[in-house]
Amino acid sequence: MPRLRLTLACGDYDRTRALEEGSVRPDGIELTYLRLPVEETFFRMMRHQEFEIAELSLSSYVVSLGSDPSPFVAIPVFPSRSFRHGSVYVNSAAGITDPGDLRGKLVGTPEYQLTAAVWVRGILADLHGVPVDSVTYLTGGQEQPGRIEKAPLDLPGNIRLGSIPADRTLSGMLVAGEIDALYTPRIPRPFAARDPRVRRLFDDVIAAEQAYHRATKIFPIMHVVVIRRDVYDRHPWVAQSLVKAFTLARDEARSRIYDSSALRFMLPWLNQQLEQAEQLLGADYWSYGLAANRHTLATFLRYHHEQGLSGRVLSPDELFAPESTESAVI
Repeated sequence: MPRLRLTLACGDYDRTRALEEGSVRPDGIELTYLRLPVEETFFRMMRHQEFEIAELSLSSYVVSLGSDPSPFVAIPVFPSRSFRHGSVYVNSAAGITDPGDLRGKLVGTPEYQLTAAVWVRGILADLHGVPVDSVTYLTGGQEQPGRIEKAPLDLPGNIRLGSIPADRTLSGMLVAGEIDALYTPRIPRPFAARDPRVRRLFDDVIAAEQAYHRATKIFPIMHVVVIRRDVYDRHPWVAQSLVKAFTLARDEARSRIYDSSALRFMLPWLNQQLEQAEQLLGADYWSYGLAANRHTLATFLRYHHEQGLSGRVLSPDELFAPESTESAVI
């Protein structure tokens, strides 16, 4: 019987490399792997549903669940996770010395619905006294003009949200002091160029993120893997097949990293840093599945609702194909 031919749009990750190379093959599936930048994948999937399977912003996926019928079904596989204290940049002359100084400021973000921005706003509100509605937000292209939201938003009136001029960029406005801060998953070009007019809010990002994990036990989830609804409805077995394959690919990546014969990446203390991460975060810190991530997902879903992006607080159980949250035991 021929394998089901499906296309997966996903980023370039060590934890998915085995799927791209074909050393891990999902049961019953002939997979075509399209390695694309995440912004392109998300835009094309949310706007046009071009791929049968895709990596997708967790926030945009939750927004999509407000449609009837919802266009996607997710599986509890998380190709991107990241602490986000390092994603807050400020203009050095804006008078922002600690997080509380953000209240009343003008803050840019490429899109309001970005998962990274949801985490930043939630963390600042929960732990640093910066309510979501204490800031005015402007959206637009970070390095290129013209970026728009992937999906239309219906926000409550207490959220002050506007757009930057169509010919401007957030990075340029941050350097010029026309916005006070920027919440973004991508490092702004001025910061990468060591422009002294732009700095991170948290000077010691690693210390701040480690303290956050000790306090919350959260390693934030950024992206999920979704199956287009029509594909899932015809072939529900695809969900479990993909979970198994993604898990094998992740495990293979971990074994490749932890090899002292020759470093795979240009990091002098790569193995020691992996050991430290597992000591601090736990051996299964990049966990897949619902049970191990329920607390993290519930926190995100609360933030999502509090920020006006979802009409009610969803339960983590509502996010995933039921077949993908349990497996057979021998």
